[in-house]
Amino acid sequence: MNDSMKEYVASEIVKKMIKQRIQVKGSNILVLGITFKENCPDIRNSKVVDVVRALKEYDTNVRIYDPWANQEEVKHEYGLDVLTEKLEEKLFDAVVMAVAHKEFKNLKLNYKIIYYLNEI
Repeated sequence: MNDSMKEYVASEIVKKMIKQRIQVKGSNILVLGITFKENCPDIRNSKVVDVVRALKEYDTNVRIYDPWANQEEVKHEYGLDVLTEKLEEKLFDAVVMAVAHKEFKNLKLNYKIIYYLNEI
């Protein structure tokens, strides 16, 4: 994903939410994956961070889950928190599959819509 895609991706997610009549402002969005690529702990040069920041500009509550990323490193490098609690018990307005980690294949989530970054 190139540098100019962050706004496009965020707007596509928001459009999908609006089409489903999901209130964007204050919505709970889960981003799955923040590493540079799947099944790898490297967060350097991750463009997912840009998408997270673009989504936050819509006054959304964006949460990140990535079992491969080091929480302290993500906090230090990007100022973002990575979830550690159980996700199955929460309801998300939208889920963004940003990085295709193998752990996400069997993840059971409760959400209204899902968006795959490879949709664009």
